[in-house]
Amino acid sequence: MDFLTGGSKNTWQPVMGPDTTTSSYWLNWRLFLCCLWILTSMALASYLITKYEGGPNNRKSRSRDDDDEQEEDDYGGVLYDDEVWKPCLKGIHPAWLMTYRIFAFIVLLILIILNAIVDGGSIFYYYTQWTFTLITIYFGIGSCCRYTDATNITTKLVIEEFDEEHATITNLPNAAKSIRRKDQNHARQVAGFWGYTFQIIFQMQAGAVVLTDCVFWFIIMPFLAMKDYNLNFFIINMHSINAVLLVGDTALNSLRFPWFRIAYFVLWTCVFVVFQWIVHACIALWWPYPFLDISSSFSPLWYLLVALLHVPCYGIFVLVIKLKHFLLTKWFPDSNRYVL
Repeated sequence: MDFLTGGSKNTWQPVMGPDTTTSSYWLNWRLFLCCLWILTSMALASYLITKYEGGPNNRKSRSRDDDDEQEEDDYGGVLYDDEVWKPCLKGIHPAWLMTYRIFAFIVLLILIILNAIVDGGSIFYYYTQWTFTLITIYFGIGSCCRYTDATNITTKLVIEEFDEEHATITNLPNAAKSIRRKDQNHARQVAGFWGYTFQIIFQMQAGAVVLTDCVFWFIIMPFLAMKDYNLNFFIINMHSINAVLLVGDTALNSLRFPWFRIAYFVLWTCVFVVFQWIVHACIALWWPYPFLDISSSFSPLWYLLVALLHVPCYGIFVLVIKLKHFLLTKWFPDSNRYVL
């Protein structure tokens, strides 16, 4: 109980509503409609994952010939191991991307720890802290990329590029053919479990960060302003620095962004809602977000609107990815290695 209700007075807590532990609170038509939205969302998300998610065990290493490259383009869920740690431009050394991720991980970890110390464990009652913790985990995994392997593979690619340029300069057809055969036989290793987990978290928290920050600054913030609520350091940073660091990583990394992984984003939010329902069914507590309270006759509409809001929030980041690809293709055509 202390973990959920304890905390600093700096943390804004809504006024207690009806007793959520009574059966009359739950057994009504409002809960039925809200459950319908949740179950429908989870069913659609599960369908997308089942249909399009290849998974690390369903893909093997591919040789880089024309047919395989075309198949790779058709299959949006494939992820190669080198795409986890390689920057999107050949001129950027992988160490820079790893350094950025280590820096972001340290900053986010310090902020979430300080926030927990100042405001107590009740901060993890909010979707914001769930998302903030998820993006911290993302950068934590990214900080563990194998720098030694990255250096070795980078050196190998430099040597191969030098051999190809040397063959072109000396005009040796046999040498060029040998290099082409070696390039065709060279297989790119498909990412393993942690590589796919890393990419999935990237896409989950991409949508979650946009949803969190947009809901706070455009919906909750105006309400708090009317209540003369003063923003503190943690409130501002929890709804800003996550997006800044995420956009920075997005600008540097080579991770693809297949559209169907919006399913994980939807499941992430559904798990949060179900968690809130279970907690409130057992303990009489205030709701972290007013629109989660199903005592209002408008609650099914709120649930539906928030569910539909996932599409534009995820779509915003899809546009960011497409803009990135367009700019890289236009400005760095020879150095760009990013694939949509």
